[in-house]
Amino acid sequence: MLSFKDIKFLMKNKKARDMQGLFVAEGPRLVREAPPESVVQVLVSRRFGEEHPEYLDRLRPGTDVVTDIEEGRFASLSDTRTPQGIIAVVKKPVFDMERVLGVACPLLMVLESLQDPGNAGTILRTGEAAGVTAVFLTDDSADLYNPKTTRATMGSVYRVPHFYVPDAAALLKELERRDIASYAAHLRGSSEYTDCSYRGGTAFVIGNEGRGLSEETAQAAGTRIRIPMMGRVESLNAAMASCVLMFEAQRQRRNESAARKDLS
Repeated sequence: MLSFKDIKFLMKNKKARDMQGLFVAEGPRLVREAPPESVVQVLVSRRFGEEHPEYLDRLRPGTDVVTDIEEGRFASLSDTRTPQGIIAVVKKPVFDMERVLGVACPLLMVLESLQDPGNAGTILRTGEAAGVTAVFLTDDSADLYNPKTTRATMGSVYRVPHFYVPDAAALLKELERRDIASYAAHLRGSSEYTDCSYRGGTAFVIGNEGRGLSEETAQAAGTRIRIPMMGRVESLNAAMASCVLMFEAQRQRRNESAARKDLS
């Protein structure tokens, strides 16, 4: 069983999370949606335990549980301004990259040097809603298991396959070899995003919030696309741009599926 000190260190230290293969999920939703077999330990404040005993009923037998924690002591462990009363130590999910890349017509997100935890978490969450197959992040991107990022995923961190890679440009070349077309969101894109077809294998490439994509990655992408802007706005933030592109791909694929049904 991890001590309070161990758990606080796990919340703050990426290296510890990587070495132990664990992360901390805080709040009723993240704890409820965690696969029961992945939950290692649960800590519950006195008030939350009295008001929500059902959260403990669903845990697998043998899970370490610490209950009846005094509110002030629990608050010292929490990563939020308003502690929600329940925290779990969870094993990181493991996904199979070869299986993901072998899916027919995958829809992928490739995030290069994305720094903002909220953006990274929101893209994962939106990706689940848009039917994305997987999300790839370069190693220098925000850690999805940082408590803030994990909360932003709203549970999608358990379900959407995601992988860290050292080099976005090298990944795009591998995707090209597998007949997966890549589209880089770029202010100097040669095509508007609605002019392209995303019905086949597709990877959208999103760059750093301030610098955008590196030149190497932009050149490795098959097509540079832009989202037209009105007013004096020059660009959208990474999460919003990703949302626009993912749902355009979903719209095209949904329409194609409906057309096939009509023909049959």
